Amino acid sequence: MHVSILFLPLAGAIIAGFFGRVLGPRPSEIITTLFVMIAAMLSWIVFYQVGIGHQVVKVPIAPWITSGDFEVSWALRIDTLTAVMLVVVNTVSALVHLYSIGYMAEDEHRPRFFAYLSLFTFAMLALVTSDNLLQMFFGWEGVGLASYLLIGFWYKKPEANAAAIKAFVVNRVGDFGFALGVFALFALTKSIQFDAVFAAAPGLVGKTMDFVGYQVDVPTCVCLLLFMGAMGKSAQFMLHTWLPDAMEGPTPVSALIHAATMVTAGVFMVARLSPVFEYAPHALQFVTLIGAVTAFFAATVGLVQNDIKRVIAYSTCSQLGYMFVACGVGAYTAGIFHLFTHAFFKALLFLGAGSVIHAMHHEQDMRKMGGLAPHIRTTWAMMLIGTLALTGVGIPHLIGFAGFHSKDAIIEAAYAAHTPSNYAFWLLVIAAFMTSFYSWRLMFMTFHGKARWGHGHDAAHGHDAHSPPIPTPSPQGGGEKLHHDHGHDDHAHTPHESPLVMLIPLFVLALGAIAAGAVFTSLFIGTAHSPGGVDPYKVFWGKAIFEGEKNHILHAMHDIPKWVGWAPFIAMASGFVLAWIYYIQVPSLPAATARAFKPLYLFFLNKWYFDELYDRLFVRPAFWIGRMLWKSGDGRIIDGLGPDGIAARVQAVTGRVVKLQTGYLYHYAFAMLIGVALIISWVMFQGGVPK
Repeated sequence: MHVSILFLPLAGAIIAGFFGRVLGPRPSEIITTLFVMIAAMLSWIVFYQVGIGHQVVKVPIAPWITSGDFEVSWALRIDTLTAVMLVVVNTVSALVHLYSIGYMAEDEHRPRFFAYLSLFTFAMLALVTSDNLLQMFFGWEGVGLASYLLIGFWYKKPEANAAAIKAFVVNRVGDFGFALGVFALFALTKSIQFDAVFAAAPGLVGKTMDFVGYQVDVPTCVCLLLFMGAMGKSAQFMLHTWLPDAMEGPTPVSALIHAATMVTAGVFMVARLSPVFEYAPHALQFVTLIGAVTAFFAATVGLVQNDIKRVIAYSTCSQLGYMFVACGVGAYTAGIFHLFTHAFFKALLFLGAGSVIHAMHHEQDMRKMGGLAPHIRTTWAMMLIGTLALTGVGIPHLIGFAGFHSKDAIIEAAYAAHTPSNYAFWLLVIAAFMTSFYSWRLMFMTFHGKARWGHGHDAAHGHDAHSPPIPTPSPQGGGEKLHHDHGHDDHAHTPHESPLVMLIPLFVLALGAIAAGAVFTSLFIGTAHSPGGVDPYKVFWGKAIFEGEKNHILHAMHDIPKWVGWAPFIAMASGFVLAWIYYIQVPSLPAATARAFKPLYLFFLNKWYFDELYDRLFVRPAFWIGRMLWKSGDGRIIDGLGPDGIAARVQAVTGRVVKLQTGYLYHYAFAMLIGVALIISWVMFQGGVPK
């Protein structure tokens, strides 16, 4: 069963990828979707079994590498953490596959698309089932490759190619650090097997190494290198720039990347390596800082985005920051809990956005929407549920949507950790306020107010009441319209509801967005008062996640002041009220606010100018060095001295000399006669032959 979960998606990818042209689009869709659905059902069975047995199961597959004393086998490590990730990855992937049957119905390259989706799923499964660092690195790079293929799926679109390359290059930066961390662990522990590395981790405490004259703490250095990889994969602050551009891929790809696969790899890795990170408190402090800053930064940018998919993309970036804050303060299970619930409502929001785009004939600009609720009520209801879950709607200490249970738990843990000036807590609360504002802004601009998508509306000409009269860049590449040309004016047609094959995944995800938090809270993070003094979360997790002797954060978060528990609720409610005033009651306020705070508005709109900064610091110098090496180094020096220099002169001279070799005997006889005449003439002018 465990082997089937891993290799069924790979089998689907091989069948659709190599035989898709022979089978055709429909069989390729059915085969890949069916295989992933079977894997998803088996994953829930494993989740139930592990939840009861609480044991680590290892399934050997095959020997992999043998070099002297170094031996690595491919084996599956199935514990609670793995079981949770199997459920997340396969469930979301199965629903994305089903959704794509309807969403990609017009694309002629569907076999290739479904092959890439299944390959992506397999790579993530290989990562989460790994029993050693090399196997994890294989899956780590596999999801990077698959994301490159999927983001650039529409390869004839320049923006898609640029986005795919950007994602690949930025992740290479993070992966370089991750690879160094793996090498360091092997050098220090003489093994890459998780059990051996975890057993040796306590012995690394207190060890230092010399680096450019400084004594560096070994566990801290190793964990920072590993976290560098997580920053790239999970789009954390400074290595986040690829994530919004990934929207150039088809919408189902966005749902899969942002909800279940690539971006969750970093959070999973930190949780899996908790036995190492627990002995590097300074590294955990850095993880907390980056997570909190990311949550705040991404939320500020999401406030002003106009592309419906980019708003949700920055939401993902922000929510990943929450997860890393949880890991940084030692509440690893709270971070995984939010990863679990986030997968449901974020996939719901992305697929719901895809339904909106489908209804709007592939328009993504929210300024050209509005008033859609009466036309696509089912999609509106699903997006509403996703928004309620994302913003964390619920009654403190009682019940709420999925995000309420998991996100509020992280905020409470951040307070209980007592970071300097409680910066992590306050940044997360402020981010919760902004999350509520931009989430309801998306709902109001898309589904409510006057319709801005028909003839005669200002929005059809690129401006409306919600679009400030400030020059703003349009979404890169103009969305997905280039690849769905219907041969008519998109705005001339009434929006329409999506087909049932696209709506069924939304219903399933909505169920998770509503109930996942309430059902699984006690298992993931425990409760304030455990019956019989037994912590259910400790029984559930077993040895899957390690907590040091001094790590009591999950107990401390249940003993916080009551106002802390109400802070996220107040932030959520305030964001909703402000968005309602701005976009329903007084729709002229957004433009007025943008004019009044123009520098700040442009700062947020241009994503804190990170792309421009990196362009000046890295891209332009790299191109300058490349041109210099090309023109001066290769062109003038190497080619100038080589092919265009000495070699060219030799070729020219030999070319002329070769012309003397005609092959005719009378030419050679004539040349000999001329030579004899010249010799005789020289002798005569010299006064005869010397005696």
